[in-house]
Amino acid sequence: MLEATLRNTVNGVLLPSGRSEVPPFMVMDVMAAAERIEAAGGHVIHMEVGQPAAPAPRTAIVAAERALRDGRIDYTSALGILSLRQRIARHYRDVHGCDVDAGRIVVTTGSSGAFILAFLAMFEPGDRVAVTVPGYPPYRHILTALGCEPVLIETTSETRHALTGEALLAAHRRSPLNGVLVGSPANPTGTMMSQDALKGLIAAAEEAGIRFISDEIYHGLDYAFPAATAAALSSRALVINSFSKYFCMTGWRVGWMVVPEQLVRPIERLQQNLAISVPTLSQIAAEAAFEGREEMEAIKRGYLENRRILIDGLPQAGLKRFLPADGAFYLYADVSAFTSDSFEFAKTMLEQAHVAATPGVDFDPFHGRNFIRFSYARSAEDMRVAVERIAKWLR
Repeated sequence: MLEATLRNTVNGVLLPSGRSEVPPFMVMDVMAAAERIEAAGGHVIHMEVGQPAAPAPRTAIVAAERALRDGRIDYTSALGILSLRQRIARHYRDVHGCDVDAGRIVVTTGSSGAFILAFLAMFEPGDRVAVTVPGYPPYRHILTALGCEPVLIETTSETRHALTGEALLAAHRRSPLNGVLVGSPANPTGTMMSQDALKGLIAAAEEAGIRFISDEIYHGLDYAFPAATAAALSSRALVINSFSKYFCMTGWRVGWMVVPEQLVRPIERLQQNLAISVPTLSQIAAEAAFEGREEMEAIKRGYLENRRILIDGLPQAGLKRFLPADGAFYLYADVSAFTSDSFEFAKTMLEQAHVAATPGVDFDPFHGRNFIRFSYARSAEDMRVAVERIAKWLR
């Protein structure tokens, strides 16, 4: 090993580490291809990226402008601005009727920073962490980069593509698990877990000594029934959320965690060393965003209309089967009647119909070749045009 390292140094070769060998997040490649078409003069309907088309709430923008005028933007506490953490705690009382101590809330650089902090604080290299498929690919990619082993558990239509306690414990019996991560509303499917289902899953995990992480980044964007938070069901669960989706603040890169009390100080130490603190301007804007709920609810009603357009229109266009779109702003459509290669399907649809969507192979290594994820976070007119283009292309 030493000889190889010296030889590479002498030859001027800089080899990447093994942990950097994670797959690309394919949706970003689709977005880049769409941008090339637009640069050449084409008009693309963007349904590939899970990003709201609307800007941050006006309250957030005004607060950020005021902060910039007032002068210096300094570091904050590694855990986040106290008033923001207190406002997040109030959010849990107002929305979920549960008391969360502001001392257990950590502000993070979006949910992505939260995943890194959570995985580092909860797991050792080699630990096995269950994630569901279909599922958000960076879950398993970040775990892999940190030296953990993601354990993929397939979900089925019988459970509305939600992980059950029985399925979790079956995987645990096959080979012991150290943790489990679930999302509701889920990406890419948009399916949700009821409070009873979430409660049962948490109980099964905790009884078996499996640490529990709940990704709640799409909370607020629930249509079928109200989203349940793990923070109301267990003080030992770690909850991750963000201002990116409901509050339309993706590029501001600010999220939060509700962490078990014994993990607050370890996560604080990690944050001190990895980031010092989350961007102060984003934290100031995030606190003010809570006062922009009326604006955000209007945007949510727009998503509901977009969802209706796709649910009504795509079957007429030829895409007749998709998973229950309970929440978030995604529709996960079965394209197996047309292809067994969703990557090629998405590529051709972009090139010929100028509709950008994400192939299911990004989310599911087992059956993703049969699915496409459509994001309906843009305008109703975009959704109508997309349906028309897809229908014309598939005929």
